[in-house]
Amino acid sequence: MAPAPGHARPIVWSIAGNDSAGGAGLSADQRAAQAFGVHLCPVVAAVTAQSSTGVTRIDEVSSEALDAQLHALAADMPPAVIKTGLLGSAAHVLTVARWVDTLRQRAPVALVVDPVLRSSTGASFAADDVLDAYVRELLPRATLATPNEAEARRLVAALDPSVGATTAPALARRLRATGVQALAVTGGDSAGQGAHATDWLDTPHASGWLSLPRIDTRHTHGTGCTFATSAAAALALGFVPADALVLAKMATAQALSHGYAAGQGAGPVAAVGGFATDSSLMPTLTWGDRFEIDSNAPTHPGRAAADIGLYAIVDSAERVAQVVAAGVRTVQLRIKTPDAPDAAWHAALRESMALALAACAVAGATLVVNDHWPLAAELAPTHPDTLAVHLGQEDVLALGDAGRAALAATRLPLGISSHSLWELARARALKPWYLACGPVWPTLTKAMPWVPQGLDNLAWWVHMAGVPVVAIGGILDLDQATQAARSGASGVCVVRGLGDLPARTVPAWQTAIQAGRGAAPLPVPAFPHPSLKA
Repeated sequence: MAPAPGHARPIVWSIAGNDSAGGAGLSADQRAAQAFGVHLCPVVAAVTAQSSTGVTRIDEVSSEALDAQLHALAADMPPAVIKTGLLGSAAHVLTVARWVDTLRQRAPVALVVDPVLRSSTGASFAADDVLDAYVRELLPRATLATPNEAEARRLVAALDPSVGATTAPALARRLRATGVQALAVTGGDSAGQGAHATDWLDTPHASGWLSLPRIDTRHTHGTGCTFATSAAAALALGFVPADALVLAKMATAQALSHGYAAGQGAGPVAAVGGFATDSSLMPTLTWGDRFEIDSNAPTHPGRAAADIGLYAIVDSAERVAQVVAAGVRTVQLRIKTPDAPDAAWHAALRESMALALAACAVAGATLVVNDHWPLAAELAPTHPDTLAVHLGQEDVLALGDAGRAALAATRLPLGISSHSLWELARARALKPWYLACGPVWPTLTKAMPWVPQGLDNLAWWVHMAGVPVVAIGGILDLDQATQAARSGASGVCVVRGLGDLPARTVPAWQTAIQAGRGAAPLPVPAFPHPSLKA
């Protein structure tokens, strides 16, 4: 969440080059930091003489001058994140590494390494000794590195000259072995994915191709700097690397769309505020190494009714019958698999699902089967308009490419959980019926690593998801249901609040949801807040 006006802002140090043309380097870094509402300290590592058409001279500052700048900042303006750009010498790399170690003895400091090895106009910035220092000193200390594919190849070659051309995922895996915590091999300058600009993410939380439609513009000067500084700013705001990279992708796409002419060559990109509420900038993230964004790919169809309303979650066929008789029109049957399921358990599961399906068919309700989608697919022909499935992201990931294709081939409407920005981006790639956003409030149903989303993130999810959103987690009283409905959520999940007598409780829940629909909508925040602790 961006800091409020008048409040202290997180501090990011950018140690990079000054671009006399104002396009890349510290100029681009400053624009990106302002778009995120963080304070950037521009530390000059090199002075370049350049225009929009080329670089004519590079003068690195002395190591003493670089050290003096960092020393002046350390006591008064310590950083939450240090971001490096153009470093002109191995001595610069060593100076930065020493300062990272010193600062980390006082407080946590993230390090984002943007290995600027060559300018967009072709000028080389890094000799072999600089490359060696990067891979031996900076990458092992880095929280995140953001090389483009050509830079990733040069860094890998510095580690092992025998490594030939390889894929972005393989390059990232090799660089992760140096100790860097997260990698984004950026590919916006590559035509490899055609109409899409894609970056390969390899982070502790998620890996995959992060994608948005390619923006047709010649004004691209400073794109890599903008991406890296945006990621650094998001880290400074408390986001984990995978979420920070989603925001960086959005900010960079918006900066490209606001690029402008300045000189005879490529003009600068222009990061400005407001990108985090532009739903057209919400990217998708693939589930595996293959890039599969295809407008003709199988999708998971939705239901004709856009309003899911009260979404009941129960654990037995008997409870399904009770809640649909009380007026619920969307009910999830959640029966967890034991550690060692035997034939009797499988037979009981099939019977329970068949009974629940029959009750929903009579009532005109939708039965959402949690987890057991192959059995749901077997039963679907008996009531083709009644069944849907819901899966958690770990279960979808475990299916692999073949399993996800088989799931899509069932044409069953799919609901999928999402708890963070990267999960939202990854779920969108499946084109589901709905996305569940949660936990909205703290929940004791099961242990979770997530920070509660709150009503602010719920409203942001509704605005950005592009598909219906269901609110879930910690919804225990009627006022919470009303407030969740004010977000614009299509459905509001209730578990324990249904009580022993749904015939009495369901009408009250439905009335509370309708009250929220009729009230003033919740505002959409300028930024979501982090939902995973960094």
